[in-house]
Amino acid sequence: MRVHYLVHVPFETPAKINDWAGDRGHEETYSRLYEEAAFPSTDGFDLLIIMGGPMGVHDEEKYAWLGAEKQFIKEAVQGGKPVVGICLGAQLLAHSLGAAVRKNRFKEIGFFQVALTPIGWNSPIFKGLPGTFDAFHWHGDTFEIPAEGYHIASSEACPNQAFVYDDRVVGLQFHIESTRQSIEALVKNCGDELREEDHYIQKPEVILDEGRDFSQMHSILYTFLDGFVDHQREKGVIRV
Repeated sequence: MRVHYLVHVPFETPAKINDWAGDRGHEETYSRLYEEAAFPSTDGFDLLIIMGGPMGVHDEEKYAWLGAEKQFIKEAVQGGKPVVGICLGAQLLAHSLGAAVRKNRFKEIGFFQVALTPIGWNSPIFKGLPGTFDAFHWHGDTFEIPAEGYHIASSEACPNQAFVYDDRVVGLQFHIESTRQSIEALVKNCGDELREEDHYIQKPEVILDEGRDFSQMHSILYTFLDGFVDHQREKGVIRV
């Protein structure tokens, strides 16, 4: 299977998703938008994964490539491709589907629990996940659930943590792909936000706790991605 990534900054990589893809023998290609806004034909990949970034979906004045990226995402969705968006990627997906993206009531930065909704419990894509689990977060914005989309997960600070649209498009506000190294890179590049005082912003020493075990979060990532791909194959959306 061919996985294509949209990457917005060099310090927000696919991280553990690269390990999953390598373990499963998938081919990986990239559009690194911070270098050049070049996109493949939608025939050139089987799964699109849109990564996070510190910019917002409305920041086209500062990031000229955002307009072209939004158009490419629309083409991928309208072309029937399976798509997973993470953090900014989820917001871009929601925006492409006509849903509002706005400031969340709280910034949510650190490790906080995510809970599946009743729809999430019964989703064929999320059925292998526990009802609640810890995930990493770093966002100040949130998306509305797109029309005809399903509300899949929430957290205490951010009610809209995940959605599914057309059984093949998934937006995840949270991160389960993060590794210690990828989080260190975020702290290095965006650490000014950690100086803000808020109940849902953890201190750097908490986020970078050397005793933190990532194994459960990464197990959830593998379960989600395997389940998502298997479901698309069962439906005939992915044929490889």
